[in-house]
Order: sequence, then structure tokens, then C-alpha cells
Amino acid sequence: MSATAAPGRVSPAARLSDLARAAAGPVACAAVLTGLLSAWVATGGTGNIVPVRIQISQAAVPMRGYPGATAAPSGPAGTFLTIVNPTAAADELIAVRSPAATHIVLRRRTGPEDPGTVAGALTIPAKSSITLTPFGDDVVLRDPVRFESDSTVPLTLTFRHAGTVTVSADVTAPGTP
Repeated sequence: MSATAAPGRVSPAARLSDLARAAAGPVACAAVLTGLLSAWVATGGTGNIVPVRIQISQAAVPMRGYPGATAAPSGPAGTFLTIVNPTAAADELIAVRSPAATHIVLRRRTGPEDPGTVAGALTIPAKSSITLTPFGDDVVLRDPVRFESDSTVPLTLTFRHAGTVTVSADVTAPGTP
């Protein structure tokens, strides 16, 4: 028997040699790319990708009076905030700061007639959202500066796990989000 293949047929050794030559290019490219990506990650080239922890989908601070009213607006200012927690763990809103007010409280209420109680935190359930309004659970700006002529009020919300989120709350007509 002869070790050579019949005419028109390629021997198994030749087939294996052709396959090795064809695979060498892609394998070498994959090895080089893996090395380059590893070096990029090792030198901090991935940047600071932070997963989305909390989203604010609505933020508004209604005026305390109508523009042009003879009396200057006074008293506390409520807020409208919709806070979305897309994560698998509950979080808590534990504080709010703003240059528009030196004292801001979190208030828990059972309904519009309930004056409410100051809360140490408001829970945002996992994979859920809450809507804060002056008619329910709320963020209240106590003795705020006059903000009614501004278009927005900056609010920095602090969450127990997600950290801080700063939003520009729209200044809206009294009682509206």
C-alpha cells in the first residue's frame, strides 16, 4: 500500500496542515486582542462605569403662590419626585440638601388630611418606584428662600446605598407637578 492518496484526493496529513495554517491567523489575532484588552483593563482604561442605582424621573417644586400676588410667598414648599430603583435591593432616601432651603425634612403621611410626621428615611423598594407629593410622603423645604422667579431648584438627594443624586427640580404652578 502506498502512503500517498489517490489522484484527486488530499491526504489526511495535508488536510491537517491546511487546517492548521487557516486557523493560525484568527488564533493569533485572538491572542493579541486578549493581551491588549488585558493591558487596557490593568492600566485603568475601562474608565469609571457606574451601574445605574437610582433614577429620578420627575422633579418639581411648586410655587407657594401665584406670580404677581400682592403678598410675598411664605411657608414651606413641598415637592413632587418620582424615584425609580431598578436594582434588586431596596434603598432609602435619607437626606435632601438644596441651596434654596437650610432645613429640609422627609415627611411620611397617610393621606392629604394627615399633617404627617418627620421620617428619618423613605424606602424605595427593589425594582420599583415611589412618587413623593405634597399630598402623601414628601420632601419639604422649610423656610426656603424665594425661588418662585427661578426656573429650577437644585436638589441633592442622598440614598443609603446609591449615594447622592443631584437633580434640577422644575419650578411649577402652585399644586402642580
